[in-house]
Amino acid sequence: MSLDVSPALLDQARNGRVDEADFLDTVRGSLPYAYQVVAGLSAELASGGAEFTTDNTTPSDDQRAQLLRALASNAIRGSLEDHFGVKLAFVNCHRVGAFRPGSEDSEAYREFTSLHNQIRNQSPELRSC
Repeated sequence: MSLDVSPALLDQARNGRVDEADFLDTVRGSLPYAYQVVAGLSAELASGGAEFTTDNTTPSDDQRAQLLRALASNAIRGSLEDHFGVKLAFVNCHRVGAFRPGSEDSEAYREFTSLHNQIRNQSPELRSC
C-alpha cells in the first residue's frame, strides 16, 4: 500500500473532493523519505540558478521503496510537483531530478531522462529495485 490513508481522507475521496493539503499531509506522513528528497531538491533549485538539481544518494531498500511509490503514482508525483513548484524526473530507482516547470523540452531534461542516461545509472546492487 502506498499511503496510510485516514478515514477522513477516505471520506473526502468517496465524496469526490479531496483537499490537496490533506493529501500532501498523508504523503508526507506515509512517504517521509520521498517527501524529504523532493523538498530538499526544490529548495536547492530555488536557491540557485541551476537548470536542475539531482539527488545521487543511494537510499536504503525502504527509502528506495518510498521513492518508487511516490514517483510511480501520477497523483502523488503531480501533487508533489504542484506543491513544490518543480518538474520531477526519475532514473533507475533512486536518482530523482528536480527541474524548473516547463523545462521538459530543455537539453538537460532530455539528457536526464534519456535511454543512455538510464543505462549509465545501472549497477548490479540496484538490479532488483
